[in-house]
Amino acid sequence: MKGCALAVIADGMGGKSGGRKAADQVMLTAQQTFERYAPGRDDAQDTLRQMVTEAHLMIRLTAITAEEEPHSTLAAFLLNPAREVAIAHAGDSRIYHFRGPQLLSRTLDHSFVQRLIDEGRLTEEEALTHPQGNLLTGCLGTQQDPPITLATIERLEVGDALLACSDGLWHYFTPRELGAIIDGLPPRDASEMLVNKARQRARGGGDNLSLVILRLEPLA
Repeated sequence: MKGCALAVIADGMGGKSGGRKAADQVMLTAQQTFERYAPGRDDAQDTLRQMVTEAHLMIRLTAITAEEEPHSTLAAFLLNPAREVAIAHAGDSRIYHFRGPQLLSRTLDHSFVQRLIDEGRLTEEEALTHPQGNLLTGCLGTQQDPPITLATIERLEVGDALLACSDGLWHYFTPRELGAIIDGLPPRDASEMLVNKARQRARGGGDNLSLVILRLEPLA
């Protein structure tokens, strides 16, 4: 759709192939949903909610015929021609909104450690090394309905950037570091640097990682 962009991160879990199947279902559903989307006719948040719901149901159907228990996180943003951005996420994949190097907002994880942070029992720094740091309180493909947190950015300004990424990336960076790298380099170069640094800092023990960077550039 001209003037629109959809970015989706899906971090799959569940057995050797279950996670891949779940993530593939999310991406396929996202593609089909976006192909039907018309910004002048459809509400962006409703579209993302429908995408999450349909992907969850498809993963559940896959689980019926599989030995694994396929699950997936989801982080998605939908940019409209008027620069309005709809955001949806479930699980611990995140979306960050930067203005220059400054973090304006980010999604809050559906996780056990985020609940402890919200209750004032844990700091962000302590959460990174908590033994139950990877325990989710909700995602796609579980018996329960997935948590769906929706948000809207009223208007992106020139120079703003959006980062969607899995925990295999954000776990190794502070928001200040992310903002500096994304603001200081073109998106492709920033992506390569973030991936390389995450792998170095993981020292061979990191998770799979995925990311999308979108930055609004001025017209030449």
